[in-house]
Amino acid sequence: MRTFREVIDAHASARPDAACVLAPEPEAVLTYGDLARAGRALGGYLVHQGIAPGSVVSFMLPNGVAAASVFLGAMYAGYVVSPVNLLAQDSQVAYTLAHSETRLVFAAPEFLERLRALAPRVALRATDPDRLELPDAAETALADVAAESPAMLMYTSGTTGQPKGVLLSHRNMIHAGSVVASWQALGKSDRVLSSLPLYHINGQCIATVAPVVSGGSMVMPHRFSTREWWPLVERYRPTWLNVVPTIIAYLLNGPELTPAQRDACRGVRFARSASAPLPPDQHRAFEQRFGIAVMEAMGLTETASIAFANPLAPERRKYGSPGLPLGVEARVVAGDGTVVCDGVQGEIQLRGESVMAGYYRDPERTRQVLSADGWLSTGDLGRRDAGGFYFITGRLKELIIKGGENIAPREIDEALMLHPAVLEAAAVGIPDPLYGQDILACVVLKPGTACDEATLLAHCAVQLGRYKTPRAIRVVATLPKGPSGKVQRLRLLEML
Repeated sequence: MRTFREVIDAHASARPDAACVLAPEPEAVLTYGDLARAGRALGGYLVHQGIAPGSVVSFMLPNGVAAASVFLGAMYAGYVVSPVNLLAQDSQVAYTLAHSETRLVFAAPEFLERLRALAPRVALRATDPDRLELPDAAETALADVAAESPAMLMYTSGTTGQPKGVLLSHRNMIHAGSVVASWQALGKSDRVLSSLPLYHINGQCIATVAPVVSGGSMVMPHRFSTREWWPLVERYRPTWLNVVPTIIAYLLNGPELTPAQRDACRGVRFARSASAPLPPDQHRAFEQRFGIAVMEAMGLTETASIAFANPLAPERRKYGSPGLPLGVEARVVAGDGTVVCDGVQGEIQLRGESVMAGYYRDPERTRQVLSADGWLSTGDLGRRDAGGFYFITGRLKELIIKGGENIAPREIDEALMLHPAVLEAAAVGIPDPLYGQDILACVVLKPGTACDEATLLAHCAVQLGRYKTPRAIRVVATLPKGPSGKVQRLRLLEML
């Protein structure tokens, strides 16, 4: 099957009453039959609104029945879906909606006023996160969809601070979901518990597309809660968990399991951890405490969230490694592009069916990362061992990955330099036991001025929001720079 319409229609025909999405709050179930109907209704509604198939539509919703219906239903109907990051600052939301040429946003009521101010020319549809209600529209014949048709436009932070629009086709996403389903031996009886948001590639391709491809189901709470996680395991009996290292850290610091919860854990075949490196000590501690094997993996937005994964068999996994290539070819190259020997560090490159067609409306950035023969330069430094396992050793690009979310250092720099006392600023990622990385910023003050950390942190909270506010800010005399005058963040991190 090549498109989301083909996949969903096949399940809806064979098992229309089988659960696809289970939403705990309030309790609701979206069946495969419901999902096919939602796709057809959505297509009819959008055409009635004058929005042609192939156009971009967005949603700004927490996880739940409505978000899943729009995410999958829009692709089913032949539209390009572009989720809006609920944590993004105003400038990013305005940029992505304008750059994507979004025609309509399905938005929870609490976001409507903000969206009206940021994107006054974009149509809005007030949407209850727990149900997708559309006005009756005449039955509309859906436009044809092909494997190469664009399916999703996902924006991800870049080192310059300007988001990049990753354009993924039906082929890209269904290939990724199929590979994950095969690697993890997923079937119709499998159920995943995942609180990762549908504006994150992991929550999309791993926790949603892979179960849909395999005909399984997913438990989709609005958000992660340490207190509610194990009660959800007891209540819904998932067979696997989709997590990030931050969730593992919180669960390790959370309450002990009740006997009923521990009994429910026996039915969990594995937990899959990705989006950031998992510290080996936390990996071992989670497995020992909860009796659930953790399979570490790695993916990129540009590869529909697949790149590497450890084998399902526990005895074949390697701690500290994201695993073997999954659904892609992989290689490690030197600065001149030649492939290096096992054990030698270089940049990791990937090629395969899940690799994006390119960055939307950005041919220059596309040329910078995609070679003529299809190799994607990831910007990640790593090495391969003799057994074929890959290890990530650093990052050529300077993104900060906090709790699985990409944060461009320049966003932090520019916010700090809006303060009247700041002359220069540079942010770097620092290790954090909960988030994998947190943010440390260094500033050089203007001559004759004085400013303390508390004042600068308060300034950042206003400019960036709590999530992107640095954990700490240090005042320094100078920032390390190269011959061109560019701040060298890796040297700064070494100094700190």
